[in-house]
Amino acid sequence: METLRVEEMWGRTTGEGITVAVLDTGVDASLPHLEGQVLDGTDLTIGGDGPHIDTHGHGTMMAGLIGGTGEGGGVYGIAPGVRILPVKVDNGLSFDFGQEDRWAEAIDYAVESGAQIISFSIGKQWAGHVDRLQSAIANAVRNDVLIFAATGNAGEEGNEPARPSDQAGVVGVGATDRNGDHVIYSTYGPQVALSAPGAEVPGRCPDESWETACLTEWGGTSAAAALASASAALIWSAHPDWTKNQVLRTLMETADGPGDGQRDDYVGYGMIRPDRVILDGEGRPGDPGTSPLFPTYEGTLDPPVSPEPVPEEESEEAASGEAAQEPGGEAAASGSGSGGGSATALIGVAVGVVILGGVVAAAVVSRRRTA
Repeated sequence: METLRVEEMWGRTTGEGITVAVLDTGVDASLPHLEGQVLDGTDLTIGGDGPHIDTHGHGTMMAGLIGGTGEGGGVYGIAPGVRILPVKVDNGLSFDFGQEDRWAEAIDYAVESGAQIISFSIGKQWAGHVDRLQSAIANAVRNDVLIFAATGNAGEEGNEPARPSDQAGVVGVGATDRNGDHVIYSTYGPQVALSAPGAEVPGRCPDESWETACLTEWGGTSAAAALASASAALIWSAHPDWTKNQVLRTLMETADGPGDGQRDDYVGYGMIRPDRVILDGEGRPGDPGTSPLFPTYEGTLDPPVSPEPVPEEESEEAASGEAAQEPGGEAAASGSGSGGGSATALIGVAVGVVILGGVVAAAVVSRRRTA
């Protein structure tokens, strides 16, 4: 059995120099494992009480998975050297009006505040107009900002994608189980670009205490999006001269998925493996100005409805690293609905929680690649 080699990656980088904006329910910056990691941020909710007040706990859990330091017996995130920018956009209210404008304002704020990565783990389903949201996404793309968003947990209930994962310019992230396969609740479809562990992740203990980290039975695509964001932060920190397109391209090329540059509607290009980029030098960064997912869309104000494939002749240019397919491609999954059948499976706890000297550390655990 081998791990994602998190500690080995930390010998190269911990995500230093990268700011990840967590658009969520706020982040409790007073907790030991997040102390010193969280920036001032902003609260855009109705009657908001501050970005560091998180009565729901969701945003704090996501921030821990991304940049927790493990202090005080708490969670180690995948990228403990990053800075977390809390942007509170959800206060847990059942009736929450003006989502489009609030989310758009949050994205604009993250870009203006210097975030390189935006982690969106609170995607919701709604059929309203998205013009303002699309404009904000386009602005982020033009400013070389990567946006990761949870695809949703409606795989068993209508399978309606969670916005903004279905928007051009956004990297949709699905969830895998401890075996590296698509989990039944994870919303699937052409919007799934990558996947990450989404079950049994470290989080708040049953007594609602963060004094020690406990395993939670759920995490869903929320956790998956956070882990994908943290993985991108590690790669970008190790290669600060790369653009968002190059970071994303290497994540896609090294993911455990259908293989041969293919994707399916369940795990996308596969489960994230940043260790292959950072430790093994795998993945070709390719053209810095061309997105591997949205080659005809680089932040225009009139984005296409769905990603378009890179022309075959363009994708075969010498060692440019261009990805041949995009989330709008043909699904390669079998009728079983368990994407990534050829992917390296995960073993043990899915994010996988490894006990190191009595401290809970977030580290993805996988078994050896099969022939």
